[in-house]
Amino acid sequence: MADAARTYHHGDLRHALVQEGLARARDGGPGAVSLREITRAVGVSPNAAYRHFADRDHLVRAVAGQAQRLLADAIAERVAAAPSALGRAAASVERLRRVGLAYIAFAVDERGWFETAFFTQDTRASEGIVTLDDEIVAPFRLLMDVLDEMVQAGALAPERRALAEWPCWSAVHGFADIAVHGPVRWQSREVIDTLAASVVEAAIVGVRGTTAPA
Repeated sequence: MADAARTYHHGDLRHALVQEGLARARDGGPGAVSLREITRAVGVSPNAAYRHFADRDHLVRAVAGQAQRLLADAIAERVAAAPSALGRAAASVERLRRVGLAYIAFAVDERGWFETAFFTQDTRASEGIVTLDDEIVAPFRLLMDVLDEMVQAGALAPERRALAEWPCWSAVHGFADIAVHGPVRWQSREVIDTLAASVVEAAIVGVRGTTAPA
């Protein structure tokens, strides 16, 4: 990938290492992120990498952050494609639906990145529940924003908003994990998509409750 004599401007090497790690994680998950192999591929010595990363764990965390952003981009793209003709309340519900479906689709389509995105989750007690390096992970932030929009649109009762992201995320992430690592992975994509839609609908009904506005 790189000439051993390559020189890097400040910041370029860190970016190159993360991008190489991301490329390897796509096929092999977090286990494929090897500091020694990545530095060899980029064309520098392992010692050069230590100027940017204290150890392999820090490199994996940086790659995980990029994988999370790719997941968030996939979700945002699907949300942005929601029909504009829907009413405000219905549109907000459709956006929540698309968050869940896009999350599961990414897990199935990009297993390596999905595994890497959450591999380092909560590895330090000082960090928040869904943070990476003190920043709320991008996919979770998107979910929270859509739920807030639902309240503003009248599609989710304000009293049901508190912690609503947790049942939504638990249902969707749980199914995504089953689809990637469990027996569902042996099913056809058509079956997986049908089951995913059922899970997402159940999560929406559950979080809105029977008293939620229509």
